[in-house]
Amino acid sequence: MKTKDMVLSALFAAIIAALGLLPPIPLPFSPVPITVQTLGVMLAGSFLGKKLGGLSALLVVIISSVGAPILAGGRGGFSVLAGPTGGFLLSWPIAAFIIGYLTELFWKRLNVWKLFLINVLGGVLLINIIGTPYMSFITKMPLWSAAVANIAFVPGDVIKALVTAFICMKVIKVSPIHEKKGPQQIRNNQSINL
Repeated sequence: MKTKDMVLSALFAAIIAALGLLPPIPLPFSPVPITVQTLGVMLAGSFLGKKLGGLSALLVVIISSVGAPILAGGRGGFSVLAGPTGGFLLSWPIAAFIIGYLTELFWKRLNVWKLFLINVLGGVLLINIIGTPYMSFITKMPLWSAAVANIAFVPGDVIKALVTAFICMKVIKVSPIHEKKGPQQIRNNQSINL
């Protein structure tokens, strides 16, 4: 792995961790709070691609699981993985990888709306598909009740997916994917058009 790749992975791991400084919003009906860190996961996958994006999210999972308080609310340690939020945390590297994979797959035809849909699939649906059953198992909550409780996350996550798409399309020419895949076939002014 090149030094530049290691630096970018570490940088995006730091971005995900820094987003954990924003306080979580607790919900009265769910043991899982609303956080902004999934925005960092989506950014990592969309900007870095599958390998580096997945690696940056994996770094966050490893560093937090050994005790670093880098998760929202200053949490960290193995107890977080064993708690109701553990499934969501464990899904981050998978989500970043899938987002990166799809971004690379559609690179030549990428625009804001395609990147938005990629982040909804990989960053919203996938994280909830993994996190909800895990939360249900840990809390002994019926799966249906856990799924209904997690609907509260969807509007905010969809907004994060849209923000990610706009940010990444603005800085697309400095993405490591751009180096690998070559220039896009779309013109710059069309890539941001709605």
